[in-house]
Amino acid sequence: MSRTVGSKSPGAAGPADLVVRSARLYTVDPALPEAEAMAVRGGRIVWVGGDDGAAEWVGPGTEVLDAEGRLVLPGFIDAHNHVRLGSDDACVQLAGARTLDAVHERIRAWHAAHPEAPWIEGEAFDYSALPGGRMPCAADLDPVTGDTPAFVLSYDVHTAWLNTAALRALGVTRGRTSLPFGEAETDPDTGEPTGFVRDFAVKGLSRDGHRALRELGVPWASPDRQYGRLVRSLDDAIRFGITTVVEPQNSLDDLALFERARAEGRLRSRLVAALFHPRGTGDADLDAFAAAVARHDDDRIRLGPLKLYIDDVVEPRTAALLEPYAGCRHHRGETFYPPEEFAGLLAKLDARGFQCFVHATGDRGIRTVLDAVEHAREVNGPRDARHQVVHVECLDAADVPRFAALGVVACMQPRHCAPEIAGPGQDWAENVGPERWRSAWPMRSLHEAGATLAFSSDWNVAEMDPLIGIYTAVTRRPLAGGEPWQPHETVDVATAVHAYTRGSAHANFLEDERGSLTVGKQADFVVLSRDILRAAPEDILDTRVELAAVGGEFVHRA
Repeated sequence: MSRTVGSKSPGAAGPADLVVRSARLYTVDPALPEAEAMAVRGGRIVWVGGDDGAAEWVGPGTEVLDAEGRLVLPGFIDAHNHVRLGSDDACVQLAGARTLDAVHERIRAWHAAHPEAPWIEGEAFDYSALPGGRMPCAADLDPVTGDTPAFVLSYDVHTAWLNTAALRALGVTRGRTSLPFGEAETDPDTGEPTGFVRDFAVKGLSRDGHRALRELGVPWASPDRQYGRLVRSLDDAIRFGITTVVEPQNSLDDLALFERARAEGRLRSRLVAALFHPRGTGDADLDAFAAAVARHDDDRIRLGPLKLYIDDVVEPRTAALLEPYAGCRHHRGETFYPPEEFAGLLAKLDARGFQCFVHATGDRGIRTVLDAVEHAREVNGPRDARHQVVHVECLDAADVPRFAALGVVACMQPRHCAPEIAGPGQDWAENVGPERWRSAWPMRSLHEAGATLAFSSDWNVAEMDPLIGIYTAVTRRPLAGGEPWQPHETVDVATAVHAYTRGSAHANFLEDERGSLTVGKQADFVVLSRDILRAAPEDILDTRVELAAVGGEFVHRA
């Protein structure tokens, strides 16, 4: 780069509030890909260029950051991060407990330390901890919980696991298995509820589901516990350099939590909140959503997208597949809506101007969403809707080019495809079967086909740190090292960074404000301890965010 090349805001003159110099600015802006310095005034970037031009922006009150050659990137935009869900320090933490004995040990220890607790609550149980690939049941919990009701959430928060006392406390019986917070599985021989509850993400995380759990006395669902989870997650977000968080599933009741965090100075990242559209949402609800969107539309909290589900998840075999699950003659999973009904619904929402985030993990679920978007374009005419398919875990090759053709964003979570989470020997890989492994998380195929990639963590399903996501996208190796899984779908570091910045900005209609270090945009940026664009891939995991700025204000210093 010529040391005199740069870009500045038209008419800009006088000293800046902040000058960053002696940096390696990777701008993610093709018009000026790299620079050495930038100036910030009023929370926005007013100049980007070479070090030799920085001095003219420095006045008596200017803060000058000497980056000492370190890499400066746009702030990360986590396009799908459940900051409101977890993790919860009042729960038994089951992450890493890979056997039923290990689960028992942790619950037993927690219960011994909290003998008077009215409930035993746990989170992040791994399906693979149960022997033989079966789903958990009350009898698996009863020996270590006794008569204290136990409520345990899976790592993906899509299912719940109850003991016998909890089944009684929550009123789950053979005649009452369709619950406000999920669908209780029953024993095929006796008809009695087993203690395993599916569809928790669809029903239990809804407005009605949370209310039901609160009324039934489950502490996890209380507003104070929710707020505690939220602020801890927000602290983590800014520590990891996530300057914009997209919270993908909220009811109108939840908005007060974000406003409280803002008022108390805990909302240091910017926030985009999607509103949950469960089945049964009516026109009056859509009017209320539209009114809420109009009330919350500033540079710190913005509403707008609607979250829907078309299928569930692969591990308990509730995702919708084109062909049967491995080892099954007929079972392919189900969609939550018949395809024709879903197409009509999406066309209706599209006509009202809503952007839709649709959870879809199985290839049939994804195809159903793409078909619905195609129908909406036929009915309403094409528009820049940027509807998203969220997760895109198992995608039929015939549907890869449809993302770009239909303007659909692939919102993906690279960490989900790590071998130790989804690879051979894990429930995901075993359930879809080896013949579909090449279709697992096809990030490179989508990118090469022109689709917009928006990367995210899906916290607390996986680690929030974008650097872990970037490492996995680039290597598809375990965090501890080892062989890659489906390496033909890796992407390079620049593509992964783009997906965590400019791609996620575009996915959320923020590209004019965020996602690159461009004159006129908000000065949201991070300073890293290592240049991940030039480092060996394994060194990405040892990199940290040393500084994070939002609107030119440093909100995190390592």
